[in-house]
Amino acid sequence: MALSRLTVFLAWLVIGVAALAPARAQTLMIGGKNFTEQYLMAEITAQFLRAKGYMVGTRTGFATTGIRKEQEAGLIDVYWEYTGTSLLAFNNITAKLGPQEAYDRVRELDARKGLVWLSPSRIDNSYALAMRKDDAARKGISSITDLAAKVRQGDRFKLVCNLEFYLRPDGLMPLQREYGFEFGDENVIRTGTDTVYDVLRDAPYIDVGLVFTTDGRIIAYDFLVLRDDRGFFPSYLLAPVVRQRTLDKHPDLASDLEALAAKLDNATMARLNAMIDLEKKPVGAGASFFLQANGLIWPAVADGTRMRW
Repeated sequence: MALSRLTVFLAWLVIGVAALAPARAQTLMIGGKNFTEQYLMAEITAQFLRAKGYMVGTRTGFATTGIRKEQEAGLIDVYWEYTGTSLLAFNNITAKLGPQEAYDRVRELDARKGLVWLSPSRIDNSYALAMRKDDAARKGISSITDLAAKVRQGDRFKLVCNLEFYLRPDGLMPLQREYGFEFGDENVIRTGTDTVYDVLRDAPYIDVGLVFTTDGRIIAYDFLVLRDDRGFFPSYLLAPVVRQRTLDKHPDLASDLEALAAKLDNATMARLNAMIDLEKKPVGAGASFFLQANGLIWPAVADGTRMRW
């Protein structure tokens, strides 16, 4: 009988300790979309938060609409989103807003859905159209207006882009309406996001490609980004977006993530993307290099060699 009472007492003791365990013992789920920058941001965030003592899991590979649904359903706690994407794709705001205005608007609108936009990084990763520099120079094209004029004159240009851009409200169809031209469905090749760059570089029958402005392959492959002279694309500031319920359980999470965001800018992101896409480093290694170089995790040595940024 005494043993039984002791067993019951120990069981209740375990339950009590578990109930008093810090919020950080609850697993945070970090999400990411299906391209290099997003894989990197999910891994950077996971490694950083683990070093801070959080229990962390990751779920990546989502399309934009998919990851948003996951977060709204409570299956993802935090992921990094772009202001222009939330503005147009999630909130149907087509007004042309400056970077701060766009951030303020999506922060207000998404807060109504229980989603909190923390302070943004200095990454502004816009969509853009790009051409091989030699081709652009030979054809006298430096802006999307120049490209549109050539198409209207009867020149044929083939575009390679991902499926998402083909369908998005800030994508191909509205872009063509804004600039008053059409590639024509037969001249649009749809492929994976990361495949676009190699296709544009290597396929002579492709003239124009959809790129992200923080992608390291733009410089490496000698592409010219066409000037968006009508300002069609909004600002795409990158910021951590967290469920309000998650922040309620983890009171330090906001300041931790904002400290991470403060270390990120376009040049840094382009370098990181190039490490993965061009130097073929694993995403986990690229994330570690960045965090170590910025003193956000320790040690500054991994695999027996000092990392160089």
